[in-house]
Amino acid sequence: MRAIRRATVADAAGCLDVYAPYVRETTATFETEVPPVDEFAARIDRALAGYDWLVAELDGRIVGYAYAGPVKDRAAYRWSCEVSVYVDPGAHGLGLGRSLYRELFARLEAAGFRRLLAIVTLPNEPSVALHLAMGFREAGQLERIGFKHGRWLDVGWLQADLGPESGAPPH
Repeated sequence: MRAIRRATVADAAGCLDVYAPYVRETTATFETEVPPVDEFAARIDRALAGYDWLVAELDGRIVGYAYAGPVKDRAAYRWSCEVSVYVDPGAHGLGLGRSLYRELFARLEAAGFRRLLAIVTLPNEPSVALHLAMGFREAGQLERIGFKHGRWLDVGWLQADLGPESGAPPH
């Protein structure tokens, strides 16, 4: 059975099982060491405090997650957030990334957020395609900004809008 739900800190180990191969084997994340489970639990806790973190389960096992966090810590960025999604490679092609993002974006919009930012290591056609399909547009590129697995890497910045275009954000 397939389910998407709000994460709890107790989901840290399951989320870390999804994330660890991305850290060790890919350039999708610029993290170079797999974080300990208690650090990952703290990340979930921080995201839940002001943004959100969702998990996707198949038959009771976490196979993906999506979360939002701050773009920057300056007050004017308050109504914008950075989003990320990770899906277990064995669960690719099931639409879980889209499902996680749809639910996350609906929750963020209901909370009053107006702008989403996704930072994607380039090249990464599947991730770029997912973000474009979810309404993001390319907003910029930083060249050779990170170094991992023996090579310099670029990142693309993709941006999407939530909620109304004009007027002040909710207070």
